[in-house]
Amino acid sequence: MTTETSAVPYLEMNDGRRIPQLGFGVFQVPPEDTAEAVSHALSTGYRSIDTAAAYRNEAGVGEAIRRSGLPREDVFVTTKLWNSSHGHESALRAFGRSLERLGFDYVDLYLIHWPVPSRDLYVETWKALTEIKADGRARSIGVSNFNVSHLERIIEATGVVPAVNQVELHPRLPQAELRRFHSEQGILTEAWSPLAQAQVLDEPAVREIAERHGRSPAQVILRWHIQLRNVVIPKSVTPARIEENFRIFDFELTTDEMRAIDRLDTGQRIGPDPDQFSLA
Repeated sequence: MTTETSAVPYLEMNDGRRIPQLGFGVFQVPPEDTAEAVSHALSTGYRSIDTAAAYRNEAGVGEAIRRSGLPREDVFVTTKLWNSSHGHESALRAFGRSLERLGFDYVDLYLIHWPVPSRDLYVETWKALTEIKADGRARSIGVSNFNVSHLERIIEATGVVPAVNQVELHPRLPQAELRRFHSEQGILTEAWSPLAQAQVLDEPAVREIAERHGRSPAQVILRWHIQLRNVVIPKSVTPARIEENFRIFDFELTTDEMRAIDRLDTGQRIGPDPDQFSLA
């Protein structure tokens, strides 16, 4: 199936570059299945792929993009630095290894995966990322799972504001305070686990809205993200689901429907607390 890619809006980052608002995530996609899943996403119309060193599937992402025949510049590729590679020299080496696995000479966006405050190296690591951006090997740089205090510290230390902060964000954890800070600083909010690992799909309010629009509950939640101006990266290895998640640009939620989804906020996380997480 091929879908018109122009349906996906682009959002401008604070460095003047643009990112597709809808991307394809490969978290927990087995390495041996990654090339096939990404190939289907690209044929569906996705033009943004989100991977990470920790996912161990960067090579499959690179393979699928090369196999697609698409020009490299037409696919926005994000990868991330893992916790064990914090520190200036370690970060530079880890980035080089990610490029090798992908088989590219640059990535579009490079993120610090977690701040790991217990190691207290994320400022030094952020300085390394600014060097990677300066030499052109990462066109844009950002962070993932950073709280306001982490963001304030790296901005104060370097004067460089991340282009993106990718965080756990879904109707049960809408991150309103963090999104406000992002808006003030010109940081784009990117949502991982946008469907709360399917935990919100059976909510009566979501099902009612889905029925009203003739859509699936997943499409309704992804549309909620789009209207909040989040960048969103749903993942699936199921071809039909990959296609379904892409078809969210030909309907719109009303203000009342957006508010009904907002009311699902419980503050519950699926993933770990960024202030505590330190797994290497």
